[in-house]
Amino acid sequence: MHVKDIHRIGVVGAGLMGHGIALSFAVHGYDVHLWARGQDRLDQALQNIRSGLQLLQQLGQVNSEQAEAAVLRIRSGVALEELATEVDLVVEAVSENLTVKQELFGVLDRTCPPHAILASTTSSILPSALASATRRRDRVLVTHYFNPPALVPLVEVVRGPETSDTVAETVCDVLRATGKRPAVVQKEVPGFIGNRLQAALVREALSLVEHGIATPEDVDTVIKYSFGRRLAVAGAFEVGDLAGLDVYLNVASILFPAIESSIEVPSVLLEKVERGELGVKAGRGFYEWTPEAAAALRERIGRALVEPRSSQ
Repeated sequence: MHVKDIHRIGVVGAGLMGHGIALSFAVHGYDVHLWARGQDRLDQALQNIRSGLQLLQQLGQVNSEQAEAAVLRIRSGVALEELATEVDLVVEAVSENLTVKQELFGVLDRTCPPHAILASTTSSILPSALASATRRRDRVLVTHYFNPPALVPLVEVVRGPETSDTVAETVCDVLRATGKRPAVVQKEVPGFIGNRLQAALVREALSLVEHGIATPEDVDTVIKYSFGRRLAVAGAFEVGDLAGLDVYLNVASILFPAIESSIEVPSVLLEKVERGELGVKAGRGFYEWTPEAAAALRERIGRALVEPRSSQ
């Protein structure tokens, strides 16, 4: 199977990630079969898709005709068997629960055509655990999108031990056709690449706040107005080569022993959650959030995700 053989894509799950993934495929010309457990969830997903397309229009990524055509390419329903019988690729985006996902992959394996590729958007479950529920282990992998999936270019393609080269290459080609930048994780590992890197940064950021070294505002200021800007156009290894690996070695020798290495969850995070200070959805986290402030942040992130692409 090759990219030219992929025409219809099933998206199973219509929540935060699922609706955005469906939007991304549809806006790039693929016919999409979108499934959710209830009609109310599908109705909300279709509303979110239209809102997402409006944002893409505001950002200059699509025009009104392209947006309307994308909506027409999406077929939705609550009968999984009906939607899955004609697809060439399925992207699963249901809750992050191993049992739920394994049961679903078993159903998809029995329902989808034999040639269909089964992918999951999981951020933590290894592809081998999902492949074990199927009879097509060579055609199972993870496509880990980042939120918001219609805007963030990266998708991690995580191979299981039995994923075939052809399947991995085909999925990467499909992603490129939708404007994505696939990164292949050759050996499955918890957190893949992106979340492991993010977790390392978050652990150190929380440690700095917990020990009174800096406020959340100042930590965020350092990230946004220094290396955060550079990382949008140059990765860690590119920056290392530019600076000189001898310089990297000297810094690592001094700094690595002092960096937070605890495997315990920081108390500053535990206490926030215990108090119900969960962030935007609760109106308070490390910052105070009004609906207007949250909307402004989302728009700022959306514009930033689009604008750097011209430099890459």
